[in-house]
Amino acid sequence: MAKTQKRERVEDYDYERLAEQIIIRAAKDYRNALKRLYKYPENPTALATKEEIEMFFYSQWFTVLTKVNPNVIIKGIQEEIGQ
Repeated sequence: MAKTQKRERVEDYDYERLAEQIIIRAAKDYRNALKRLYKYPENPTALATKEEIEMFFYSQWFTVLTKVNPNVIIKGIQEEIGQ
């Protein structure tokens, strides 16, 4: 395998891992925001975080990072939290 092809595969792998980690972090933050809202429904920070992350999940940037349907993530976390 040519050196440039190997480097491209490594870069693709690195990109995929980064994209995966961005989505995982957003899901964790979303989960935490929903937990806070469950206890404190009027918490402005949690409300803002929830809205911001939902905007990210439905953004064009999200579709660049993954082919996962954002509704699957959102609904899964909401069910997990009991909402």
